[in-house]
Amino acid sequence: MKRQSIEFVTTTVPIREPLTKFGGQPFWLGEPQWPLSAKTGKPMQFIAQIALTEDIFGSIPAEMAYIFMADSDGSLSTWSPNSGENAVILQPGTSASPITQKPEGPTLYQRHRSRDRQQISREPCEFGVRGSVTIDPAFVPIRERTEWSDEQWIQYERALDGNKIGGTPIFLQNDEFPGPGEWFLLLQLDSTSVPFYINFGDAGVGYAFLSTDGRTGKFLWQCS
Repeated sequence: MKRQSIEFVTTTVPIREPLTKFGGQPFWLGEPQWPLSAKTGKPMQFIAQIALTEDIFGSIPAEMAYIFMADSDGSLSTWSPNSGENAVILQPGTSASPITQKPEGPTLYQRHRSRDRQQISREPCEFGVRGSVTIDPAFVPIRERTEWSDEQWIQYERALDGNKIGGTPIFLQNDEFPGPGEWFLLLQLDSTSVPFYINFGDAGVGYAFLSTDGRTGKFLWQCS
């Protein structure tokens, strides 16, 4: 599977183009479709927009994927692909999530402590992306990997680790494709190696997926 590694690039001006980016505000290809939390009804936090380029994803109907998650202290089931507390919005496409057509809303931020370390402030942030395109090994279910040697495990995990667009997922826990049907990886995001704060539990990794027909997206995360 082709994958693009992610190197975060600090921006000096907002990215207002149909390019992959993290944070800031979405560049909508069509009418805004900002998803709302199923429990609170509040707009979710914008994480990223991913350009669905043919060199990585082949020919699919959507051109851009927008990834959102409720900004939660742990009280919402943001880890579940079916909780209504995260969303992958595809454009062109329709949304199964309740939405508002407001074009802007909550976004990624960096946390800064005050000089006396008594308070933490949130500073909105935005990052562009660059990275090389390579090939990931094919996915091997965990039930098959139980027969592997330690060296095989280490080599496989090293090959699939890291922040990337497309490619093959390496799960922190058990295999967890969202289902039903078959899905392929859209984004793998390691919360321990990003230049912003994101709550994927204890050193968690987020996974966004696309259905094989390219018409549906889902998101989940796992932690150690």
